[in-house]
Amino acid sequence: MVKIDMEKIKKMYDDYVLNTYVRQDLCITRGEGTWVEDEKGKKYLDFFPGWAVSGTGHRHPKVIARIEEQLKKILHVSNNFYNENQPELAKKIIEHSFPGKVFFSNSGAEANEGAIKFARKYGSASSRYEIITMEKSFHGRTLATLTATGQDKVKKGFAPLPEGFKHIPFNDKEAFLSAISDKTVAVMIEPVQGEGGINVAGESYMRSLAEICREKDILLICDEVQTCMGRTGKMFGYQHFGIEPDVITLAKSLGGGMPIGALVIKDKHKDVLGPGSHAATFGGSPIVCAAALGVFDAIEEEGLLENVNVMGPYLTESIKKSKDISKYIGKIKGKGLMLGVELNIEDGSKIVEECMKEGLLVNCTQKNILRIMPPINVKKEEIDIAIDKLSKVMEKI
Repeated sequence: MVKIDMEKIKKMYDDYVLNTYVRQDLCITRGEGTWVEDEKGKKYLDFFPGWAVSGTGHRHPKVIARIEEQLKKILHVSNNFYNENQPELAKKIIEHSFPGKVFFSNSGAEANEGAIKFARKYGSASSRYEIITMEKSFHGRTLATLTATGQDKVKKGFAPLPEGFKHIPFNDKEAFLSAISDKTVAVMIEPVQGEGGINVAGESYMRSLAEICREKDILLICDEVQTCMGRTGKMFGYQHFGIEPDVITLAKSLGGGMPIGALVIKDKHKDVLGPGSHAATFGGSPIVCAAALGVFDAIEEEGLLENVNVMGPYLTESIKKSKDISKYIGKIKGKGLMLGVELNIEDGSKIVEECMKEGLLVNCTQKNILRIMPPINVKKEEIDIAIDKLSKVMEKI
């Protein structure tokens, strides 16, 4: 193991890296499966891997194999030329979603930005441009996507913001109906709100939204940046509701650790964005598409959707059955392995810090919602270890 000088690293961050993140006092140097290791060799069970980026675990063998194969060929190909991996990945996405076309970008924010541009272009002929989004939603950090986000805290200091967005309460059909105007072109919704506190859309609500959108020629955009690639027990979150949106946006777990985003548009809308209307220099490069194909290999060949549908309930029940944990919590929300544990304390950051000391990495959002999202190939014994660590922390707190 190479010795790392943490003080030197911290000083270099202070000297050269723009300070836009709140960082934990931890330098992660290695990762394998559900575990990571710090600069001192201490191991941590990672139950929030890279904000859900490493959905199939760290360095999954099938992802690494695809990357290594591509490394011997070429890393980047301009989108003015063809590359063999991009259409193969697009085909995989379409086979698991709905007939349509895929545009590749580098992140969830870019995918959502593309969805917003697509909606604006779609509505331009009828002078419609307004997009309805949900309170407590999170769609990204670009000017358009943070305006679409239904949380004021991310918008402070960035005025004037782009016009054309309305925010309504989540899971409220009447609020949606009231918000529709002759300018409405689309509604954008997360099947499960992640940053908003793991709030799950109701099935009847989502069906109503889809029906209203069909009747009124309003685009239904599902932000699947955090719910894609099996996180909820289906390949994509919208599939729990028996609906088919016009657009889905993907990122995070799609790349298995590599930066990729995707905008997926139904076939009937395929001509809205033509040549020259949208682009991403690095979007869909051979190397990131290879990694994403490795993610599909893992999910399909290892039965990982079924694993989520077994391990999700097991994780939930394990939390409920632990007396040391259950007496400090309220509701447990979520789907599959996307859980929000409501703490009956005002600030859960102390829980996150103490968990890290115990060798467990989790996240807290909305001040008191403990966010637990282990890799979708997590094992029962790893959940047992996590529950034991969380119990010790709760007892100590």
